[in-house]
Amino acid sequence: MASINTNMSANIASNSMTRNERSMSSTMERLSTGLRINSAKDDAAGLAISSKMTSQIKGLNQAVRNANDAISMIQVAEGAMKEVTNMFQRMRELAVQAISDSNTTSDRTALNNEYKQLSAEVQRVAENTQWNGTNILDGARTQTTFQIGANASQTIAVNFGDLGTNNTLTATHAGGTAAIGSSDGPSVSFAIDDVAAGDVISLKTDQGNYVTYAIDDTMATALNGTGTTAITAVGTETNSAANGGAFTSAITSGAFVLTGANEATGALSVTVTDVTISRGHHAPVAVTDITSSTNADSALGVLDTAITNVNSTRAGLGASMSRLEYASDNLQNVAQNTASARSRVMDADYAAETTELARTQIIQQASTAMLAQANQSQQAVLSLLR
Repeated sequence: MASINTNMSANIASNSMTRNERSMSSTMERLSTGLRINSAKDDAAGLAISSKMTSQIKGLNQAVRNANDAISMIQVAEGAMKEVTNMFQRMRELAVQAISDSNTTSDRTALNNEYKQLSAEVQRVAENTQWNGTNILDGARTQTTFQIGANASQTIAVNFGDLGTNNTLTATHAGGTAAIGSSDGPSVSFAIDDVAAGDVISLKTDQGNYVTYAIDDTMATALNGTGTTAITAVGTETNSAANGGAFTSAITSGAFVLTGANEATGALSVTVTDVTISRGHHAPVAVTDITSSTNADSALGVLDTAITNVNSTRAGLGASMSRLEYASDNLQNVAQNTASARSRVMDADYAAETTELARTQIIQQASTAMLAQANQSQQAVLSLLR
């Protein structure tokens, strides 16, 4: 039927051009972005899958960085402990030298000066070794968790050991020495900040004996400024050989207080030196010296134990670093293969898309020509009116 109002050929050609232009536009978008899926309409299921893969890839890449940061953090701790081992070795060497009676009292005093300086440096290393502004060798990092996976609970725990404390002890007297004693039983106090359970307060008396005080939770609370409690020394120390009166100790209002005994026979006096507070591997070493052959012999055993303990901690840190390196390598492998899988879902195939672009361009040209022909065919109706 010849008609003018409805040109089916033109409609068919026009609809074909519309569909072809839509396809060509999608192809050009994929070629422009390099992505097969640019919106949910391109592939709804593929978009959901690729988005989940993207979350995993980003999480895995961050986990790799976490693992590398953890390795660096452990290297700082292990490097510090290496120097502590070196200092303990030198202290042991000094102790071996001091045992020999070829040394005079003044010789042992000189040896002990270096010995105690090295001990103080071990404590300083424990107090000041930090990672990102946080102490890592003062016992607070015995259970440090590192996130080494893209999802929750994918962690590795590392024990940084307990080398020493970062607490501060300040005596109310000058020079590190205090005399306790009179018929009235005077006392000397030591202000302590931020003490924690497990810390050990140690001091030496003029009779050559070390007295240690192990801090528990109650004592820590009192030392930190709230509460009052009596504390008991590990071992008994007398004020003097002649009188044999013991001094007492207590914690009052954030201070560690030593009080001399009351004696009817007169004033008693004990001089306190080498007051220190520590914990972990350094605590037993802090209460040693090499001022005599006997003390040096005793210090030798303490140092052997300390060296063994530090080496054990270093071995654990080394094992953790090795584990984290393998974990990092595995994470990179998983991220790489996940990215490859996402690429197959998400990325455009340029060979296929360029072929599709050529096809749609040819069809567009052909459709345009056919639409022109369809519009021209209506002119034939005019011949019927002549």
